[in-house]
Amino acid sequence: MSGKKILMLCGEFTEEYEIYVFQQGMEAVGHTVHVICPDKKAGEMIQTSLHDFEGHQTYIERFGHLAEINKTFSEVNVEEYDAVYCAGGRGPEYIRTDKRIQAMVRHFHEAKKPIFTICHGVQILVAVEGVIRGKKVAALGACEPEVILAGGTYIDVKPHEAYVDGTMVSAKGWTGLAAFMRECMKVLGTNITHS
Repeated sequence: MSGKKILMLCGEFTEEYEIYVFQQGMEAVGHTVHVICPDKKAGEMIQTSLHDFEGHQTYIERFGHLAEINKTFSEVNVEEYDAVYCAGGRGPEYIRTDKRIQAMVRHFHEAKKPIFTICHGVQILVAVEGVIRGKKVAALGACEPEVILAGGTYIDVKPHEAYVDGTMVSAKGWTGLAAFMRECMKVLGTNITHS
């Protein structure tokens, strides 16, 4: 099996684990992951965030590490990629309004290529008409109204689970990364065997 090329859509304050764990895990099994952010160039950094639940009514947010952008946004050719990944955290809240990001997502949807989304990443998908219409998708519970309004069905998976609807893989948040990545790999045709 040859490695696949995955386009990761990020913004400032994207969830740190959802960048690093996904990128490094996929690269460890031979895939290429290009981390992009609107108007950023390869080698530039974005600030990540760390979200956690500590007994408040909603999650708290702290500064994470800086994450390196490894592909210049203006040089992305979506035709070269096999899948797109929408990482969560706060980044999706603002990059979803970027028409260039919307056009990228539309390409993967119309070309019927795999779409991966975790946590708030679904906010990017609901911003593009038709992408989740008729789909079953997991996300952070706070995104349920948006999923429904966009014509999707919200699936309330457990924190350590993922959900697959065709070639769309989704999960509630970073605690589900192991299950999420396992399902993403299956969709990509990655088979891991132990001897």
